Amino acid sequence: MRQTRATAAGAAAARIADYRELFKDRVTLMVMLTAWAGFYLASMRSGISSVQPGLVEALVGIGLVSAGSAALNECMERRHDAKMIRTANRPLPSGRISLAHGLLLGFGAVIAGSVWLIHATNFITTVLTLSTAFSYVAIYTPLKRYTSLATFIGAFPGAMGPLLGWTAVRGAIEWPAVSLFAILFVWQFPHFMAISWLYREDYGRAGIRMLPVVQPDGWSTVLEAVTYAILMIPVSLAPVYLHVAGPIYGVIATILGIVYLAYTIRFGRITRARSHTESKMYARDLLKVSVIYLPLLLTALMLNARAK
Repeated sequence: MRQTRATAAGAAAARIADYRELFKDRVTLMVMLTAWAGFYLASMRSGISSVQPGLVEALVGIGLVSAGSAALNECMERRHDAKMIRTANRPLPSGRISLAHGLLLGFGAVIAGSVWLIHATNFITTVLTLSTAFSYVAIYTPLKRYTSLATFIGAFPGAMGPLLGWTAVRGAIEWPAVSLFAILFVWQFPHFMAISWLYREDYGRAGIRMLPVVQPDGWSTVLEAVTYAILMIPVSLAPVYLHVAGPIYGVIATILGIVYLAYTIRFGRITRARSHTESKMYARDLLKVSVIYLPLLLTALMLNARAK
C-alpha cells in the first residue's frame, strides 16, 4: 500500500515537473514580475501607493497567456528541441506529453487568460497580451530557423511585461510605459548573446540561426552585445527624465549599467579565448550578471518611484 502511494506520489510529482517545463515556469514568472513592476509604477502615477486588488487578477491573466504561449512554442519546436542536448529531455520531444495534450494545454491557457483579462483589466491590456502571444508563437518561433534577426523580433514580446502591467492600471500606452518597455527590450540583447554563445553548438545542430551560428567567429555577437549594453545606460535613466523615479534610482541605474557594460566588454574575450571552456566562462559570467542586473534595477525603480 505504501509502495503504491509512493509510486502515485512520484508520478504526480513527475507530471507537475513536466507541466512546469511545458509552461516554462521561470520565463512565465519573469513576465509576471516585470508586469508587477509596471502595475506598481502605474499605480504610483495614479496616486495610489498601496497594492490594489486588481494586481492579482492582472497577473493571473498575463501569467496564463504567457504560460500558454510557452506551451505552444514547445509544441512547435519539439522536433528541433529533440536535436539539442539542453532541450532533448523536455516533455514533448521525450514523449512524456503528447502533441495533442500540449496543444490543448497551450490553447486552453491562452484562451482562459484572455477571457480573464478582458473581465479583470481592460480591452487594451487584453489585445496587447494576445498580440504578444501571437508574435512570440507565430512570428518569432518559426523565424529562428531562417534568420538571426529573429532575436531582434523576439525581443518585442520579451519586453512587453511592464507595459502590460502599466496598461492594466492606466488603460493607455503612455511614455513612462514605453520607457519600461525599452529597458526590457535593450536588456535582452547582451543576455541573449551570452545564451546564444553558450549553446551555439546545440543551436547549430537544430538548424536555429542564432548569430553565433551564422557568424561563428564571435565578432558580430560581441558587437551586438556591447552596443546594447552601452545603450542600456541612457535607456535605464529614462524613468528619471520622465519623473517616474527619483535621483537615487538614477545613481543606482548608472552604477548597475556600468557593471553590466563592463561584463559585456569582458565577454568580448570570446573572440580570442584559448579554449571553448574559457569562452563559455565569459558567456556564463555575462549571463549571470544579466540575470542579477534586471531585478536589481526594477527593485530600485520601484523603491524610488515617484507619485505624480
